[in-house]
Amino acid sequence: MPKQIAIGIQNFEKLIKGGFYYIDKTNFIKEWWDSGDEVTLITRPRRFGKTLNMSMVEQFFSVNYANRGDLFEGFDIWKEEKYRQLQGTYPVIFLSFADIKETDFETTSYQMRKLLSNQYEKYSFLQESDVLSEAEKVFFKEMTFCIKREDMAFSLKQLSDFLYRYYGKKVIIILDEYDTPMQEAYIHGYWDQLVSFTRSLFNSTFKTNPYLERGLMTGITRISKESIFSDLNNLEIVTTTSNKYATSFGFTEEEVFNALDEFGLGNEKEQVKEWYDGFVFGKIKDIYNPWSILNFLNKGQYTSYWANTSGNGLVKKLLREGNSEIKEQLSDLMERKVLRVPVDEQIVYNQLDMRQDAIWSLLLASGYLKVLRYDRLELLQRGERACYDLQLTNHEVEIMFEDMVREWFGTKNTEYNKFIKAMLHVNLKEMNIYMNEISMDIFSYFDTGKRASRLQPERFYHGFVLGLIVDLAKDYVITSNRESGYGRYDIMIEPKNKENRAYIIEFKIHEPDEGEESLKDTVQSALKQIDEMKYEAALTAKGIAKDKIVKYGFAFEGKKVLIGAGE
Repeated sequence: MPKQIAIGIQNFEKLIKGGFYYIDKTNFIKEWWDSGDEVTLITRPRRFGKTLNMSMVEQFFSVNYANRGDLFEGFDIWKEEKYRQLQGTYPVIFLSFADIKETDFETTSYQMRKLLSNQYEKYSFLQESDVLSEAEKVFFKEMTFCIKREDMAFSLKQLSDFLYRYYGKKVIIILDEYDTPMQEAYIHGYWDQLVSFTRSLFNSTFKTNPYLERGLMTGITRISKESIFSDLNNLEIVTTTSNKYATSFGFTEEEVFNALDEFGLGNEKEQVKEWYDGFVFGKIKDIYNPWSILNFLNKGQYTSYWANTSGNGLVKKLLREGNSEIKEQLSDLMERKVLRVPVDEQIVYNQLDMRQDAIWSLLLASGYLKVLRYDRLELLQRGERACYDLQLTNHEVEIMFEDMVREWFGTKNTEYNKFIKAMLHVNLKEMNIYMNEISMDIFSYFDTGKRASRLQPERFYHGFVLGLIVDLAKDYVITSNRESGYGRYDIMIEPKNKENRAYIIEFKIHEPDEGEESLKDTVQSALKQIDEMKYEAALTAKGIAKDKIVKYGFAFEGKKVLIGAGE
């Protein structure tokens, strides 16, 4: 009988002593220690076992867990005498920024300083030892309360000194989810303040700390060295495209299939693969996210477990506010197409607004995209950024993006569905009523306030295309901005059943300077363009009869919309 599944336990001791199901990842300890790297940063998506692995590392090395080999007996790490002798022999400082998700700098500063004070409180017994002078004992006591802002930078370095003197061994420092406050700072507008606040902390802790044995950090993103790691030339960075630790975070296909067999779900392998496979770390393909697999083993139901709990607020913001090209590329991804774009794995948060393509770097780091291939060396030699072939990771992620697009239409989702029904039945009256209602809300939602209002229709249009993909993809193939005839159409809706209608939609902004006296003239101009550019050629070439092709012209003037149909 298989062990019980425990969802959400991130403490290694609690998981093992509770007798819960665990896939052995202890070999990570050996691989990391044998690497000899002084400071390591490992980036992986959320819910990929980072915190559990950091808890495992802490409890393996920490003097607070001396003689606790019972936690590791039977696992890979316990097979070698060398590592059995290492267990419980180092002072370890273990802290996590995972819960620091504040909306302003002052609260974030307080939470970080309080977290550092807790580390002093954890080792408060040092105040009673003879390794501290009387002045240092007074200092230590002050630090157990909320650390002053001016003392924050060297707080961990000083604590390392005290621990080194007490134990006679240098310190291992583990910082989990280092970038969580950084993402919040970007979203809420205090990035520059937080960067200057933390840069000196990281430098003092991991670069100029003579009492540091090893440093280990985890996060989701690789924030650029220029931002917060500018002085850390001893930092080994391991991203999702690195080969190091490729199987240490997440489950391999062999591990997943063995688990399915153990839980009597062996006949579900193909569907589980469709839903939850697709992550690629280094050269290792077919990596599964642990959160979804454990939930599936526990419940036996297919749903979006990981994608809906992985903190995608920043992703939503960047995609929603992205330009037309970003939305076109997103629509391609949602059609399961491959996106080839330049990617810089270093995330420069304060440039996300200026470099629209940086969204793909963030989506890759967050686990929503997988790398099919990339041309790195040749391009880097030419001084160019590496180009990656990217695709949505799996079906679970596809569902997340579909839900995100539906959310864009908010309270107007019902009206939007009614609009689609009216469009399919060529009910112009209902189409115009619903489209004008939707546009009032959606134009404002997609507009960031940073561009001229005349671009609102373009921003709306690309969100509209994504909505069509979500709601019609089962029965239609929706494409946008593709070549047909003598030009590029805006939207083409091709029925999978050739007996059904096909639709061509052209959007046009009202241009009084071009002789368009009213929106009706603009509609006619859009319909004329469809005919003159012979957009229907792509449909007739596929055997769709001309009398089955409906042509729509959408005219925009501010937030007003007029829709007309042509023959």
